[in-house]
Amino acid sequence: MRVLIVGSGGREHALAWKIAQSPEVDALYCAPGNAGMSTVAECVPVAADDLDGLLGFAKEHHVDLALIGPEVPLIAGIVDLFHDNGLRIFGPTKLAAELEGSKVFAKDLMADNAIPTAEYRTFTDPDAARAYIRSKGAPIVVKADGCAAGKGALVCPTVEAALDGVDRVMVQREFGDAGERLVVEECLVGQEASIIALTDTKTIYALETSQDHKAIFDGDHGPNTGGMGAYSPAPIVTPDLAAQVDETVLTATVHAMNRARRPYRGVLYAGLMLTPGGPKVLEFNCRFGDPETQPLMMRMKSDLVPVLMATIEGRLNEIEIEWDPRPAVCVVMASGGYPGAYEKGLLIEGMADAEALPDVAVFHAGTALADGRLVTNGGRVLGVTALGDTIADAKRNAYRAVEKIHFENAYYRRDIASKALPLERNRQDAAE
Repeated sequence: MRVLIVGSGGREHALAWKIAQSPEVDALYCAPGNAGMSTVAECVPVAADDLDGLLGFAKEHHVDLALIGPEVPLIAGIVDLFHDNGLRIFGPTKLAAELEGSKVFAKDLMADNAIPTAEYRTFTDPDAARAYIRSKGAPIVVKADGCAAGKGALVCPTVEAALDGVDRVMVQREFGDAGERLVVEECLVGQEASIIALTDTKTIYALETSQDHKAIFDGDHGPNTGGMGAYSPAPIVTPDLAAQVDETVLTATVHAMNRARRPYRGVLYAGLMLTPGGPKVLEFNCRFGDPETQPLMMRMKSDLVPVLMATIEGRLNEIEIEWDPRPAVCVVMASGGYPGAYEKGLLIEGMADAEALPDVAVFHAGTALADGRLVTNGGRVLGVTALGDTIADAKRNAYRAVEKIHFENAYYRRDIASKALPLERNRQDAAE
């Protein structure tokens, strides 16, 4: 089987690392890939948003399965394009991917189908949005309607910050066309969790739980990023809570999409806030999470390829995924200045020492090769991921590996998975 992975980040490297282990795969291509992905696959110079270029490559190289990492090509309709040309591809259609591509569509779908989410209003006029914010007060959340690389949700502690957020989104167009419409919603309080499931429109298969760390600074302070680290499992998601989410969120959403004649096939990612009033949906994503995929792929013992094929072919009910019971923690090493301006082309050292540690994998996100040397090439540079007997062990192992790696102005949060440790200890005490 010939497999094409589209994308160039840490998520795609983790997927390529996993798929390369499959005995069913004879050739693995990554477009455009990165320096790390080139160690397990052939990287090809086709951009992730070049749909015609990707189609041409897939046809020329007789690709049997395409797996799309980032949301942009999915929202643009790459699945429809491949289907129309008789090619097998994993992911939702353009109509279904609007669940991530438009916050307004997602919020309206949830409101119409009693799927729990924050109270909200949508706006096309910045003055109307400002008036609503003044009437509601703060804290409050301002969101660009469209795709903004995980950075379009502004959690505003004051009315002034929210008014500035409206200006950034709708007037300055900091997020481009994503800011044509605006969602203003109540600020939910609680811990976040990521529930990532597969669905073939009939069956829903939830993967192991995970938790992302969106904010740039320790303690979940500062602006949102694409994700500064993640761990799996998330002990805050108890079996009872998982069952509640399956019924009130995942199943309800798949049924709602079917009724809307937008049948949903692929990854259904629900970003949740676990509030005192129960879990509520912050956002939906139509692809594997980043960096949640990194610990999930470290823990998945089953071959991923048959799982993807069963999802595409409507046979997800036949699949049972085996997981390593050990937790995994991923710490993102970023360029200094991210999520704002940052420098590229900085030499990365110490990779071999980090990767030599047991139960450690270093997934590349923003890397490149320059004259045979590994250099930085993005905001999020590496996802240092480790297994351990407990979350505490996995965290220690991940940070031990992080300390081996060096590049100028490297930045990382030092509290990834810290919020899980008391919960893990409580469960261990209860078990004893």
